Amino acid sequence: MASFVIEGGHSLSGDIYPQGAKNEVLQIICATLLTAEEVVVHNIPDILDVNNLIQLMRDMGVNVSKTGIDTYSFQAANVDFAYLESDAFLKTCSSLRGSVMLVGPMVARFGKVMISKPGGDKIGRRRLDTHFIGIQNLGAKFAYNEKREIYEITARQLQGTYMLLDEASVTGTANIIMAAVLAKGKTTIYNAACEPYVQQLCRMLNRMGAKIEGIASNLLTIEGVNELHGTEHTILPDMIEVGSFIGMAAMTKSELTIKNVSHENLGIIPDSFRRLGIKMEQRGDDIYVPAQEAYQIESFIDGSIMTIADAPWPGLTPDLLSVLLVVATQAKGSVLIHQKMFESRLFFVDRLIDMGAQIILCDPHRAVVIGHNHGFKLRGGNMTSPDIRAGTALLIAAMSADGISRIHNIEQIDRGYQNIEGRLNALGARITRI
Repeated sequence: MASFVIEGGHSLSGDIYPQGAKNEVLQIICATLLTAEEVVVHNIPDILDVNNLIQLMRDMGVNVSKTGIDTYSFQAANVDFAYLESDAFLKTCSSLRGSVMLVGPMVARFGKVMISKPGGDKIGRRRLDTHFIGIQNLGAKFAYNEKREIYEITARQLQGTYMLLDEASVTGTANIIMAAVLAKGKTTIYNAACEPYVQQLCRMLNRMGAKIEGIASNLLTIEGVNELHGTEHTILPDMIEVGSFIGMAAMTKSELTIKNVSHENLGIIPDSFRRLGIKMEQRGDDIYVPAQEAYQIESFIDGSIMTIADAPWPGLTPDLLSVLLVVATQAKGSVLIHQKMFESRLFFVDRLIDMGAQIILCDPHRAVVIGHNHGFKLRGGNMTSPDIRAGTALLIAAMSADGISRIHNIEQIDRGYQNIEGRLNALGARITRI
Protein backbone atom coordinates (compact mmCIF):
# COMPACT_ATOMS: atom_id res chain seq x y z
CA MET A 1 0.00 0.00 0.00
CA ALA A 2 1.47 3.36 -1.06
CA SER A 3 1.30 6.61 0.91
CA PHE A 4 1.79 10.33 0.38
CA VAL A 5 3.95 12.38 2.73
CA ILE A 6 2.91 16.02 2.41
CA GLU A 7 4.77 19.03 3.76
CA GLY A 8 2.04 21.61 4.19
CA GLY A 9 2.11 25.38 3.99
CA HIS A 10 3.53 25.83 0.48
CA SER A 11 1.68 28.00 -2.02
CA LEU A 12 1.35 26.98 -5.66
CA SER A 13 1.91 29.03 -8.78
CA GLY A 14 1.58 28.44 -12.50
CA ASP A 15 -0.58 26.67 -15.07
CA ILE A 16 -2.17 23.25 -14.73
CA TYR A 17 -4.05 21.18 -17.31
CA PRO A 18 -6.95 18.95 -16.24
CA GLN A 19 -6.83 15.35 -17.41
CA GLY A 20 -9.48 13.65 -19.51
CA ALA A 21 -12.74 12.99 -17.66
CA LYS A 22 -12.73 9.67 -15.81
CA ASN A 23 -16.52 9.41 -15.68
CA GLU A 24 -16.79 9.90 -19.44
CA VAL A 25 -14.00 7.65 -20.62
CA LEU A 26 -15.31 4.56 -18.80
CA GLN A 27 -18.57 4.86 -20.77
CA ILE A 28 -16.81 5.57 -24.06
CA ILE A 29 -14.48 2.57 -23.79
CA CYS A 30 -17.42 0.25 -23.13
CA ALA A 31 -19.28 1.74 -26.11
CA THR A 32 -16.49 0.61 -28.47
CA LEU A 33 -17.92 -2.91 -28.05
CA LEU A 34 -20.98 -1.87 -30.09
CA THR A 35 -19.11 -2.13 -33.41
CA ALA A 36 -16.62 -4.44 -35.11
CA GLU A 37 -14.95 -1.40 -36.67
CA GLU A 38 -12.12 0.70 -35.21
CA VAL A 39 -12.90 3.45 -32.69
CA VAL A 40 -10.13 5.95 -31.85
CA VAL A 41 -10.36 7.81 -28.52
CA HIS A 42 -8.22 10.83 -27.59
CA ASN A 43 -7.44 12.46 -24.20
CA ILE A 44 -7.66 9.22 -22.21
CA PRO A 45 -6.29 9.77 -18.68
CA ASP A 46 -3.54 7.49 -17.35
CA ILE A 47 -5.35 6.45 -14.17
CA LEU A 48 -5.91 3.14 -12.44
CA ASP A 49 -9.63 2.64 -13.13
CA VAL A 50 -9.21 3.44 -16.83
CA ASN A 51 -6.07 1.35 -17.25
CA ASN A 52 -7.79 -1.61 -15.59
CA LEU A 53 -10.75 -1.31 -17.96
CA ILE A 54 -8.45 -1.07 -21.00
CA GLN A 55 -6.65 -4.22 -19.85
CA LEU A 56 -10.00 -5.94 -19.37
CA MET A 57 -10.92 -5.04 -22.96
CA ARG A 58 -7.66 -6.59 -24.17
CA ASP A 59 -8.37 -9.73 -22.17
CA MET A 60 -11.83 -9.88 -23.78
CA GLY A 61 -10.21 -10.12 -27.20
CA VAL A 62 -10.60 -6.46 -28.23
CA ASN A 63 -7.66 -5.25 -30.32
CA VAL A 64 -6.35 -2.30 -28.30
CA SER A 65 -3.36 -0.23 -29.36
CA LYS A 66 -1.88 2.94 -27.91
CA THR A 67 -1.26 5.29 -30.82
CA GLY A 68 -0.28 8.45 -28.91
CA ILE A 69 0.42 9.81 -25.43
CA ASP A 70 -3.29 9.77 -24.57
CA THR A 71 -4.80 8.15 -27.68
CA TYR A 72 -6.00 4.55 -28.00
CA SER A 73 -7.54 2.55 -30.81
CA PHE A 74 -10.18 -0.11 -30.01
CA GLN A 75 -11.52 -2.74 -32.40
CA ALA A 76 -13.94 -5.34 -31.03
CA ALA A 77 -14.07 -7.59 -34.08
CA ASN A 78 -13.21 -10.86 -32.32
CA VAL A 79 -14.52 -10.98 -28.76
CA ASP A 80 -13.39 -14.01 -26.73
CA PHE A 81 -16.64 -15.47 -25.37
CA ALA A 82 -14.83 -18.27 -23.53
CA TYR A 83 -12.97 -15.64 -21.49
CA LEU A 84 -16.25 -13.83 -20.76
CA GLU A 85 -17.46 -16.94 -18.93
CA SER A 86 -14.23 -17.45 -16.99
CA ASP A 87 -13.63 -16.84 -13.29
CA ALA A 88 -10.78 -14.47 -14.22
CA PHE A 89 -13.17 -12.15 -16.10
CA LEU A 90 -15.74 -12.21 -13.32
CA LYS A 91 -13.10 -11.53 -10.66
CA THR A 92 -11.85 -8.49 -12.57
CA CYS A 93 -15.42 -7.16 -12.93
CA SER A 94 -15.95 -7.48 -9.18
CA SER A 95 -13.09 -5.04 -8.52
CA LEU A 96 -13.98 -2.49 -11.20
CA ARG A 97 -17.12 -0.35 -10.94
CA GLY A 98 -17.05 0.67 -14.60
CA SER A 99 -17.44 -2.96 -15.68
CA VAL A 100 -21.21 -2.73 -15.15
CA MET A 101 -21.39 -0.64 -18.34
CA LEU A 102 -20.30 -3.68 -20.35
CA VAL A 103 -23.82 -5.07 -19.94
CA GLY A 104 -25.62 -2.71 -22.33
CA PRO A 105 -23.30 -3.02 -25.33
CA MET A 106 -22.65 -6.76 -24.87
CA VAL A 107 -26.29 -7.79 -24.62
CA ALA A 108 -27.23 -5.44 -27.48
CA ARG A 109 -24.61 -6.71 -29.93
CA PHE A 110 -24.05 -10.31 -28.84
CA GLY A 111 -27.23 -11.20 -26.96
CA LYS A 112 -25.56 -12.36 -23.76
CA VAL A 113 -23.18 -11.37 -20.99
CA MET A 114 -22.24 -12.56 -17.51
CA ILE A 115 -21.05 -10.15 -14.87
CA SER A 116 -20.32 -10.18 -11.15
CA LYS A 117 -21.36 -7.40 -8.82
CA PRO A 118 -18.94 -4.55 -9.64
CA GLY A 119 -16.67 -2.87 -7.10
CA GLY A 120 -15.59 0.77 -6.74
CA ASP A 121 -15.64 3.36 -3.95
CA LYS A 122 -16.94 2.33 -0.55
CA ILE A 123 -19.29 5.30 -0.22
CA GLY A 124 -22.49 3.55 0.74
CA ARG A 125 -25.04 1.60 -1.21
CA ARG A 126 -24.86 2.13 -4.98
CA ARG A 127 -27.69 0.11 -6.39
CA LEU A 128 -27.82 -1.28 -9.90
CA ASP A 129 -31.61 -1.38 -10.21
CA THR A 130 -31.73 1.44 -12.78
CA HIS A 131 -29.26 -0.39 -15.04
CA PHE A 132 -30.94 -3.77 -14.79
CA ILE A 133 -34.59 -2.67 -14.88
CA GLY A 134 -33.93 -0.44 -17.90
CA ILE A 135 -32.26 -3.24 -19.85
CA GLN A 136 -34.98 -5.68 -18.74
CA ASN A 137 -37.55 -3.24 -20.15
CA LEU A 138 -35.84 -3.69 -23.51
CA GLY A 139 -36.49 -7.43 -23.31
CA ALA A 140 -33.34 -8.83 -21.69
CA LYS A 141 -33.67 -11.67 -19.18
CA PHE A 142 -31.67 -11.55 -15.96
CA ALA A 143 -30.82 -14.60 -13.87
CA TYR A 144 -28.72 -14.67 -10.70
CA ASN A 145 -26.37 -17.62 -10.35
CA GLU A 146 -26.06 -18.08 -6.59
CA LYS A 147 -23.28 -20.64 -6.84
CA ARG A 148 -20.96 -18.33 -8.84
CA GLU A 149 -22.51 -15.10 -7.47
CA ILE A 150 -22.95 -13.65 -10.94
CA TYR A 151 -25.67 -12.16 -13.10
CA GLU A 152 -26.44 -13.91 -16.41
CA ILE A 153 -28.13 -11.61 -18.94
CA THR A 154 -29.51 -12.84 -22.27
CA ALA A 155 -31.64 -11.41 -25.08
CA ARG A 156 -32.47 -12.79 -28.52
CA GLN A 157 -33.49 -9.34 -29.82
CA LEU A 158 -33.89 -6.20 -27.71
CA GLN A 159 -37.11 -4.32 -28.38
CA GLY A 160 -37.53 -0.56 -28.03
CA THR A 161 -39.97 0.70 -25.40
CA TYR A 162 -40.94 3.65 -23.22
CA MET A 163 -39.38 3.85 -19.76
CA LEU A 164 -39.40 6.32 -16.89
CA LEU A 165 -36.24 5.88 -14.84
CA ASP A 166 -36.65 5.81 -11.07
CA GLU A 167 -33.47 7.88 -10.70
CA ALA A 168 -31.38 9.95 -13.10
CA SER A 169 -28.39 7.61 -12.82
CA VAL A 170 -25.51 8.63 -15.08
CA THR A 171 -24.07 5.15 -15.57
CA GLY A 172 -27.55 3.63 -15.64
CA THR A 173 -28.64 6.02 -18.39
CA ALA A 174 -25.43 5.33 -20.35
CA ASN A 175 -25.93 1.57 -20.06
CA ILE A 176 -29.54 1.76 -21.27
CA ILE A 177 -28.59 4.05 -24.18
CA MET A 178 -25.89 1.62 -25.31
CA ALA A 179 -28.41 -1.23 -25.24
CA ALA A 180 -31.17 0.76 -26.97
CA VAL A 181 -29.15 1.94 -29.99
CA LEU A 182 -29.21 -1.61 -31.43
CA ALA A 183 -32.73 -2.50 -30.21
CA LYS A 184 -35.57 -2.93 -32.70
CA GLY A 185 -37.89 0.08 -32.86
CA LYS A 186 -38.08 3.24 -30.79
CA THR A 187 -36.94 3.65 -27.17
CA THR A 188 -37.96 6.63 -25.07
CA ILE A 189 -36.05 7.29 -21.84
CA TYR A 190 -37.60 9.85 -19.48
CA ASN A 191 -35.76 11.16 -16.39
CA ALA A 192 -32.52 10.34 -18.19
CA ALA A 193 -29.30 11.75 -16.78
CA CYS A 194 -28.12 14.62 -18.97
CA GLU A 195 -24.56 15.24 -17.69
CA PRO A 196 -22.03 16.37 -20.31
CA TYR A 197 -20.55 12.85 -20.19
CA VAL A 198 -23.87 11.33 -21.29
CA GLN A 199 -24.15 14.00 -23.98
CA GLN A 200 -20.67 13.07 -25.20
CA LEU A 201 -21.61 9.39 -25.35
CA CYS A 202 -24.77 10.15 -27.34
CA ARG A 203 -22.92 12.34 -29.84
CA MET A 204 -20.27 9.69 -30.35
CA LEU A 205 -22.92 7.02 -30.91
CA ASN A 206 -24.69 9.26 -33.43
CA ARG A 207 -21.42 9.63 -35.34
CA MET A 208 -21.27 5.82 -35.35
CA GLY A 209 -24.70 5.68 -36.99
CA ALA A 210 -27.08 5.70 -34.01
CA LYS A 211 -30.25 7.82 -34.04
CA ILE A 212 -30.53 9.60 -30.69
CA GLU A 213 -32.62 12.75 -30.20
CA GLY A 214 -33.07 14.96 -27.14
CA ILE A 215 -29.37 15.10 -26.27
CA ALA A 216 -28.71 17.40 -23.25
CA SER A 217 -32.29 16.92 -22.01
CA ASN A 218 -33.81 14.36 -19.65
CA LEU A 219 -36.02 12.96 -22.42
CA LEU A 220 -34.13 10.85 -24.95
CA THR A 221 -35.63 9.21 -28.03
CA ILE A 222 -33.61 6.45 -29.68
CA GLU A 223 -34.50 4.81 -32.97
CA GLY A 224 -32.70 1.46 -33.11
CA VAL A 225 -30.38 0.64 -35.99
CA ASN A 226 -28.98 -2.66 -37.25
CA GLU A 227 -25.31 -1.86 -36.78
CA LEU A 228 -22.85 0.86 -35.82
CA HIS A 229 -19.57 1.91 -37.43
CA GLY A 230 -16.18 3.20 -36.34
CA THR A 231 -15.50 6.81 -35.34
CA GLU A 232 -13.09 9.14 -33.56
CA HIS A 233 -13.80 10.79 -30.21
CA THR A 234 -12.11 13.22 -27.79
CA ILE A 235 -12.78 13.01 -24.05
CA LEU A 236 -13.76 16.22 -22.22
CA PRO A 237 -11.53 17.72 -19.51
CA ASP A 238 -12.40 16.32 -16.07
CA MET A 239 -14.74 18.76 -14.32
CA ILE A 240 -13.94 17.16 -10.94
CA GLU A 241 -10.25 17.93 -11.41
CA VAL A 242 -11.09 21.50 -12.41
CA GLY A 243 -13.09 21.94 -9.20
CA SER A 244 -10.35 20.27 -7.15
CA PHE A 245 -7.77 22.72 -8.48
CA ILE A 246 -10.01 25.72 -7.72
CA GLY A 247 -10.34 24.49 -4.12
CA MET A 248 -6.62 23.77 -3.88
CA ALA A 249 -5.76 27.31 -4.96
CA ALA A 250 -8.09 28.80 -2.35
CA MET A 251 -6.88 26.62 0.53
CA THR A 252 -3.18 27.26 -0.18
CA LYS A 253 -3.63 30.99 -1.02
CA SER A 254 -2.22 30.29 -4.47
CA GLU A 255 -2.43 31.90 -7.89
CA LEU A 256 -3.32 29.27 -10.45
CA THR A 257 -4.47 29.17 -14.05
CA ILE A 258 -6.45 26.04 -14.94
CA LYS A 259 -6.08 25.57 -18.69
CA ASN A 260 -8.55 24.35 -21.31
CA VAL A 261 -11.41 23.57 -18.91
CA SER A 262 -14.27 23.38 -21.47
CA HIS A 263 -16.08 26.08 -19.51
CA GLU A 264 -19.46 25.48 -21.14
CA ASN A 265 -19.46 21.97 -19.66
CA LEU A 266 -18.69 22.98 -16.05
CA GLY A 267 -22.28 23.95 -15.25
CA ILE A 268 -22.76 25.27 -11.73
CA ILE A 269 -19.29 24.27 -10.46
CA PRO A 270 -17.58 27.71 -10.68
CA ASP A 271 -20.57 29.43 -9.03
CA SER A 272 -20.57 26.87 -6.20
CA PHE A 273 -17.00 27.89 -5.31
CA ARG A 274 -17.92 31.57 -5.70
CA ARG A 275 -20.59 31.01 -3.03
CA LEU A 276 -17.74 30.21 -0.66
CA GLY A 277 -16.19 33.57 -1.54
CA ILE A 278 -13.54 32.31 -3.96
CA LYS A 279 -12.70 34.74 -6.75
CA MET A 280 -11.94 33.50 -10.25
CA GLU A 281 -11.98 34.78 -13.81
CA GLN A 282 -12.83 33.10 -17.06
CA ARG A 283 -10.09 33.88 -19.56
CA GLY A 284 -11.04 32.29 -22.86
CA ASP A 285 -11.35 28.62 -22.00
CA ASP A 286 -9.10 28.97 -18.93
CA ILE A 287 -9.99 29.73 -15.31
CA TYR A 288 -7.68 32.11 -13.45
CA VAL A 289 -7.77 31.90 -9.64
CA PRO A 290 -5.92 34.79 -7.94
CA ALA A 291 -4.17 34.38 -4.59
CA GLN A 292 -6.61 35.28 -1.80
CA GLU A 293 -5.73 35.92 1.83
CA ALA A 294 -9.35 35.30 2.85
CA TYR A 295 -12.70 34.32 1.39
CA GLN A 296 -16.17 34.74 2.91
CA ILE A 297 -19.11 32.38 2.55
CA GLU A 298 -22.23 34.03 1.19
CA SER A 299 -25.57 33.89 2.95
CA PHE A 300 -28.92 33.39 1.28
CA ILE A 301 -30.89 36.55 0.49
CA ASP A 302 -32.99 36.15 3.67
CA GLY A 303 -29.81 35.92 5.77
CA SER A 304 -30.05 32.17 6.46
CA ILE A 305 -26.99 29.91 6.44
CA MET A 306 -25.68 28.88 3.03
CA THR A 307 -26.50 25.31 2.01
CA ILE A 308 -24.57 23.52 -0.71
CA ALA A 309 -26.15 20.28 -1.87
CA ASP A 310 -25.65 17.84 -4.72
CA ALA A 311 -28.30 17.27 -7.37
CA PRO A 312 -28.69 15.66 -10.80
CA TRP A 313 -27.24 17.72 -13.65
CA PRO A 314 -27.41 20.66 -14.16
CA GLY A 315 -27.21 20.65 -10.35
CA LEU A 316 -23.94 20.20 -8.48
CA THR A 317 -22.09 16.92 -8.92
CA PRO A 318 -21.75 14.93 -5.67
CA ASP A 319 -18.12 14.21 -6.54
CA LEU A 320 -17.11 17.77 -5.54
CA LEU A 321 -18.86 18.06 -2.19
CA SER A 322 -15.85 16.62 -0.33
CA VAL A 323 -13.61 19.32 -1.85
CA LEU A 324 -16.11 22.12 -1.14
CA LEU A 325 -16.36 20.93 2.46
CA VAL A 326 -12.59 21.09 2.95
CA VAL A 327 -12.39 24.54 1.34
CA ALA A 328 -15.09 25.81 3.72
CA THR A 329 -12.94 24.93 6.76
CA GLN A 330 -10.76 27.99 6.07
CA ALA A 331 -13.52 30.34 4.91
CA LYS A 332 -15.14 33.12 6.94
CA GLY A 333 -18.62 32.02 7.91
CA SER A 334 -20.54 28.77 8.06
CA VAL A 335 -22.11 26.45 5.52
CA LEU A 336 -24.26 23.33 5.55
CA ILE A 337 -22.97 20.63 3.20
CA HIS A 338 -25.78 18.24 2.21
CA GLN A 339 -24.65 15.05 0.47
CA LYS A 340 -27.92 13.52 -0.70
CA MET A 341 -26.81 10.66 -2.92
CA PHE A 342 -24.32 8.64 -0.85
CA GLU A 343 -24.71 7.96 2.85
CA SER A 344 -21.04 7.30 3.70
CA ARG A 345 -19.22 10.04 1.81
CA LEU A 346 -19.07 12.49 4.73
CA PHE A 347 -17.54 10.12 7.23
CA PHE A 348 -14.04 11.31 6.28
CA VAL A 349 -14.71 14.55 8.22
CA ASP A 350 -13.42 12.79 11.36
CA ARG A 351 -9.92 13.13 9.86
CA LEU A 352 -10.49 16.86 9.29
CA ILE A 353 -11.73 17.31 12.86
CA ASP A 354 -8.52 15.63 14.08
CA MET A 355 -6.62 18.24 12.02
CA GLY A 356 -8.44 21.04 13.85
CA ALA A 357 -11.38 21.72 11.55
CA GLN A 358 -14.67 22.80 13.15
CA ILE A 359 -17.28 20.52 11.67
CA ILE A 360 -20.52 19.15 13.09
CA LEU A 361 -21.55 15.90 11.41
CA CYS A 362 -25.33 16.06 11.77
CA ASP A 363 -26.03 12.65 10.18
CA PRO A 364 -24.60 10.53 7.35
CA HIS A 365 -25.77 13.09 4.79
CA ARG A 366 -25.23 16.53 6.38
CA ALA A 367 -22.33 18.41 7.94
CA VAL A 368 -22.09 22.00 9.21
CA VAL A 369 -18.69 23.62 8.67
CA ILE A 370 -17.64 26.61 10.76
CA GLY A 371 -14.80 28.28 8.89
CA HIS A 372 -11.53 29.35 10.53
CA ASN A 373 -11.13 32.39 8.24
CA HIS A 374 -7.44 31.40 8.08
CA GLY A 375 -7.29 32.39 11.76
CA PHE A 376 -5.33 29.23 12.40
CA LYS A 377 -4.20 26.49 10.09
CA LEU A 378 -5.15 22.87 10.13
CA ARG A 379 -2.60 20.56 11.76
CA GLY A 380 -0.76 17.89 9.83
CA GLY A 381 -2.16 14.43 10.47
CA ASN A 382 -1.95 10.72 9.74
CA MET A 383 -4.93 9.49 7.72
CA THR A 384 -6.20 6.94 5.21
CA SER A 385 -8.01 7.70 1.96
CA PRO A 386 -11.46 6.01 2.01
CA ASP A 387 -12.39 6.83 -1.61
CA ILE A 388 -11.20 8.84 -4.60
CA ARG A 389 -12.89 12.15 -3.78
CA ALA A 390 -12.33 12.10 -0.02
CA GLY A 391 -8.69 11.22 -0.68
CA THR A 392 -8.30 14.30 -2.85
CA ALA A 393 -10.04 16.46 -0.25
CA LEU A 394 -7.64 15.16 2.43
CA LEU A 395 -4.70 15.91 0.13
CA ILE A 396 -5.92 19.51 -0.25
CA ALA A 397 -6.29 19.79 3.55
CA ALA A 398 -2.77 18.42 4.07
CA MET A 399 -1.27 20.86 1.55
CA SER A 400 -2.72 23.79 3.52
CA ALA A 401 -1.87 22.41 6.98
CA ASP A 402 0.98 23.16 9.36
CA GLY A 403 3.52 20.37 9.51
CA ILE A 404 3.79 16.96 7.90
CA SER A 405 0.82 14.80 6.92
CA ARG A 406 0.65 11.22 5.74
CA ILE A 407 -2.17 9.84 3.61
CA HIS A 408 -2.28 6.06 3.24
CA ASN A 409 -4.16 3.94 0.68
CA ILE A 410 -3.46 6.50 -2.04
CA GLU A 411 -4.28 3.86 -4.63
CA GLN A 412 -7.80 5.26 -4.18
CA ILE A 413 -6.55 8.66 -5.39
CA ASP A 414 -4.64 7.00 -8.25
CA ARG A 415 -7.93 5.51 -9.44
CA GLY A 416 -9.11 8.99 -10.46
CA TYR A 417 -6.13 11.38 -10.67
CA GLN A 418 -3.22 11.08 -13.08
CA ASN A 419 0.27 11.64 -11.61
CA ILE A 420 -1.25 14.07 -9.14
CA GLU A 421 1.88 14.53 -7.03
CA GLY A 422 4.08 15.16 -10.10
CA ARG A 423 1.75 17.81 -11.48
CA LEU A 424 1.32 19.56 -8.12
CA ASN A 425 5.02 19.42 -7.21
CA ALA A 426 5.75 21.20 -10.50
CA LEU A 427 3.65 24.09 -9.15
CA GLY A 428 5.40 24.24 -5.76
CA ALA A 429 3.78 21.53 -3.64
CA ARG A 430 5.90 19.18 -1.49
CA ILE A 431 4.40 15.71 -1.90
CA THR A 432 6.42 12.50 -1.73
CA ARG A 433 5.13 9.05 -2.66
CA ILE A 434 6.43 6.20 -0.52
